[in-house]
Amino acid sequence: MTSAQNEQGKRPPQQQSQQPGREQAMQPPPLVIRESYRGSGKLTGRVALISGGDSGIGRAVAVHFAREGAQVAIIYLNEDADAQQTRQMVEQEGGQCLLLKGDCGVAEHCRRASAQVIERYGKLDILVNNAGEQHQAYDLEAISEAQLRRTFNTNIFGYFFLTQAALPHLQEGAAIINTSSVTAFRGNKRLMDYAATKGAIQSFTFSLAQALAERQIRVNGVAPGPIWTPLIPASFSPEQTQHHGESTLMKRAGQPAEVAPAYVFLASEDASYITGQFIHINGGGFISA
Repeated sequence: MTSAQNEQGKRPPQQQSQQPGREQAMQPPPLVIRESYRGSGKLTGRVALISGGDSGIGRAVAVHFAREGAQVAIIYLNEDADAQQTRQMVEQEGGQCLLLKGDCGVAEHCRRASAQVIERYGKLDILVNNAGEQHQAYDLEAISEAQLRRTFNTNIFGYFFLTQAALPHLQEGAAIINTSSVTAFRGNKRLMDYAATKGAIQSFTFSLAQALAERQIRVNGVAPGPIWTPLIPASFSPEQTQHHGESTLMKRAGQPAEVAPAYVFLASEDASYITGQFIHINGGGFISA
């Protein structure tokens, strides 16, 4: 572990009372990009649309894409301060960042967002479906109908709606990257509805890859394990948040900066022969006891 990762791993107990969580309220703040990460123009001239791009993994992806030469648009729900901070970080990398406020679980918003990207940049090359939420429940009966519908609406319906809206603008060589989770592959008894949506994302990714292969549009996914993002203090108790990730083989939560390079790889020509695949980034959490 680097000194930066070690410092980032020291977390006091903390909790946020609403979802989506706010990155500005996290202590310590997540590590967005390593100082040692060197862009090499992998995405020069490309345009990317990222849902949930205001914070966490989405923010890190936006900043990494910008360092690689891409122009970026991010969709966010209502975290205005976080979204503005992400735009500043993208601009510091020499990129542009279009902010699109609204709910990805609403099909009409997805259509408007895609149209605004085309109006601003003239094209769309990369779609990252990343927005998500989770709510802890200690038994199945505790999951209300409202919670179940909300979680599915954000985590999987939003992926369908945004992909449907973006697809008419994606040309040969475009890439779609979906954010799933380690819970899709191993389950989680306290996050049953969330894990179910992430499993749906896995199947959606495989099916979409088959459907778009003839159009030469690649579809892949990333399945993170415990990562230090606003979703954690917004979902768990202060004690759980403090010890998040300690059950992995690496005994710590990962940082968004350790996840985002996988999105760069899948979006770039380096992954030109990869479709229908998932990259697992979980610190060995998938195989830990």
